Amino acid sequence: MADKNNQTGGVEQENLSQLLQIRRDKLKELQDSGNDPFQITRFAADNDSANIKDHFDALEGQEVSVAGRLMSKRGMGKVSFCDLQDKSGRIQLYARKDEMDEAEYNRFKSMTSATSSASTAWSSAPSGGRCRCGW
Repeated sequence: MADKNNQTGGVEQENLSQLLQIRRDKLKELQDSGNDPFQITRFAADNDSANIKDHFDALEGQEVSVAGRLMSKRGMGKVSFCDLQDKSGRIQLYARKDEMDEAEYNRFKSMTSATSSASTAWSSAPSGGRCRCGW
């Protein structure tokens, strides 16, 4: 029984080592591209998710800025969706490649979920097609 636990522990340790190496590689890539997540940065967020949802009609078509943690991301060709969580809740962001700078869109697509993010976007309903995320 002890041998089985030792074998399992060894596999778990190896998987953890691989995971840590992947995370370190991603951190190095971010730092090399000038996007060090450990540097103190400022982003002027003028809204939060709850305020945007509560006052959507008044904000529709206006540029809004939010900051929070990227919880999930889904890409579908030239369109991507992500969920941003801030202090007041979650909001879905919608990014279209043809409405963004190509380098910024590629940077957005390469981001992993569960990273801190800030976004300036046009407030619009998903069917409106006017929302563009700037990272």
